[in-house]
Amino acid sequence: MRKVTKLMGISLLVLGLAACDGATKDSKAPADSAAASVPSGQQVSLLDGKLTFTLPNGLADQSDKLTNQPSNVHIYADGSNQRAVIVIVADKAAASDLETLAKRMEEQQRSRDANLQVITNKAVEINGASMRQLDTVITVAGQKAYSGVLLGMMPDGKQVTLQITLPADNQQQSQDVAAGVFNTVKIK
Repeated sequence: MRKVTKLMGISLLVLGLAACDGATKDSKAPADSAAASVPSGQQVSLLDGKLTFTLPNGLADQSDKLTNQPSNVHIYADGSNQRAVIVIVADKAAASDLETLAKRMEEQQRSRDANLQVITNKAVEINGASMRQLDTVITVAGQKAYSGVLLGMMPDGKQVTLQITLPADNQQQSQDVAAGVFNTVKIK
C-alpha cells in the first residue's frame, strides 16, 4: 500500500508542477474541442501490449528525465510540462478496491486545494476490466489544472493508474482531450 501511495504522490507532484508552471503555454493545443477529443498522437503500448492508448499530439516520453523509478512509472509530457500523461503500474494493493483508491486520491488532492472541484468519480468498464474514473480541477499556486485519472486492475492482477494533467483554462477542452485519450485505452 505504501508503494501505491508513493506512486500516487509522484503523479500529484507532476500535477503540482504543471499547475505551477504558468510561464509558457502550449500553442499547439487545438482550439476546437471536437478536434481535441480525438487524439492523433503516438500510440503507446505498455506491459507487453496488455495496455495501449493514444497520446495527444505534442507529448513525448519523459520517463527517464522526470523519474528515477524502474519501468513501473511512465511519464509523457510536452515541453512546458503543463500537459502530461502519467502511467503507474503497481502490484495489487491488498484489501483496497478501486473506489477506495479513488477516494484516497481525491483526499490527497483536496489536502492541496480545499476548493477542489470533483467533476467525475464513477465506475467504468474498459474491455471487460473494471476501472474507476476520477476527474478533478485543482488550483495550486493560483494556477488551475485539470486531472483525469483511470484506476484499474489488469487481468494479471497488476494495478494501473493512468492520469492526464492539462491546463484548466478551457475546462471543456481539457475534459474532451482526457475523454479522447480514455476512449483509446485498450486492455488485453
